[in-house]
Amino acid sequence: VQLQASGGGLVQPGGSLRLSCAASGSVFEIIRMGWYRRAPGKERELVARIARDGSTNYEDSVKGRFTVSRDDARNTVYLQMNSLKPEDTAVYYCKADVVRDLGVYEYWGQGTQVTVSS
Repeated sequence: VQLQASGGGLVQPGGSLRLSCAASGSVFEIIRMGWYRRAPGKERELVARIARDGSTNYEDSVKGRFTVSRDDARNTVYLQMNSLKPEDTAVYYCKADVVRDLGVYEYWGQGTQVTVSS
């Protein structure tokens, strides 16, 4: 499985961005995709994820502001980020969890920088 993330950039506080993560390869093995972020000096954290059944999870600080969704026809997962705050500044990564040979494996895309600043 290969993941290609895009959509980061510089935005003012209160603005919006949409990140995209396109999957290719053995996409039928993917059971869940998610977005993680790493801010300077901090540990990487889960932002949001969506499972094959459509269930979602969000980190508390982004609830009500971020929405994770997917387009199965395009094998793409999106992260719509609204009401962005400076503390959302981080490198965002997408991850796919893949089931294969009775095990679960993680695949990561390259990071995309999101900077929220006036």
